[in-house]
Amino acid sequence: MIKSIFGFLLIASILFLNACSIGGARTHMLSIDNDGGKADARLKQIIKAINNQDKNSIKNMFSNQAKNKTEDLDGQIDYLFVFVQGKIESWETIVHGATAESINNGSRIKGSNSWYYIYTDKQKYLIFLVECTIDTDHPENVGMYVIQVMKAEDKDKYFHGGGPDTLPAGIDIPDGSTVTTT
Repeated sequence: MIKSIFGFLLIASILFLNACSIGGARTHMLSIDNDGGKADARLKQIIKAINNQDKNSIKNMFSNQAKNKTEDLDGQIDYLFVFVQGKIESWETIVHGATAESINNGSRIKGSNSWYYIYTDKQKYLIFLVECTIDTDHPENVGMYVIQVMKAEDKDKYFHGGGPDTLPAGIDIPDGSTVTTT
């Protein structure tokens, strides 16, 4: 009797542990959209561009929609390079790839919001990214919409986690954040 119960539990455990991978269902679910991984990859691109002061790389990350809505993206990028003091050495995820998606009459729109701390040899910053990752009807909307950067100590003062409806397109460094060049 005990051997039968033990055998039944063993078989049930094996089936339970493998159930998600039968037919590749679990693998397929994990690979459909890796929003967190995509957000992390975007952050790494931004960090590399900031460290190299590569204006064109940052500019090319923005959607055409954001570029058209931004008055002085070149000036904003220049200010970003001055504002972020030191070389970015590491980063920490707060939220990566939080998505909102809508499908309406076959049209698909998907956006991603991500928050990170980035660390330089001089300062800790909060960086907030708003990006459209899919827009089947309007591909000009795909790309970065907002990069918001502030000193981490100013988070409670300026960060509200807003999206495209509450933040201006382009690079937002909230008023009151100061830049010191030394």
